[in-house]
Amino acid sequence: MSGRNEPAARGPRPRRGVEFTRVDPSLGEFTLRPVDPDADAALLHRWVTHPKAVFWLMSDADVARVAQEYRRIAAHPHHDAYLGRWRDRPAFLAERYDPARVELVGRYDARPGDVGMHFLCAPADAPVHGFTRAVITTVMAWLFADPSTRRVVVEPDVRNTAVHALNAAVGFHVVGTITKPEKDALLSICTRASFHTATGLGAGTVAATGAPRMDGASA
Repeated sequence: MSGRNEPAARGPRPRRGVEFTRVDPSLGEFTLRPVDPDADAALLHRWVTHPKAVFWLMSDADVARVAQEYRRIAAHPHHDAYLGRWRDRPAFLAERYDPARVELVGRYDARPGDVGMHFLCAPADAPVHGFTRAVITTVMAWLFADPSTRRVVVEPDVRNTAVHALNAAVGFHVVGTITKPEKDALLSICTRASFHTATGLGAGTVAATGAPRMDGASA
């Protein structure tokens, strides 16, 4: 999981419809649509292999491996990947998963309504003040737009202090450190109420396709 700012170059145009829109009061419109594993692979490869994306654990991947990974996610019944755009430019990646079946199986006290989350901001040439916080706020609003979501669960690397601070800013509370095969992680949980308290927000604006759901359907 990582956080950066505005990307320098445009990526491919979306091939599938926007499913979620949020207008940030300072930075404008953010949107999310499902990743197209093959069309988006080259763009995502540049993001996930960038030195600042070290915690994404794909630094040595080639384009074919990135496409394969996102085809696997697209086919998974409990894991989804979405491409985020800002001002009509590709700007971030978000993943949503069922933590009782993916990533955290048997590693925490799972409850109905839990949703796991990863996010990655695109590398940028110049920082944009507040951008990364606007991205994580958008991702959280997207997840809570599904009324069945009760808590968002994350497991960033314990060394990723920048993301720990962002998580705290949107309402996450640390549960404790857990050991995973690839890392020691800081298990943290955010309820709908704590997100609202931290940000003043409920859900964002849902596009015509409806709020996302873990079964892949629209609400």
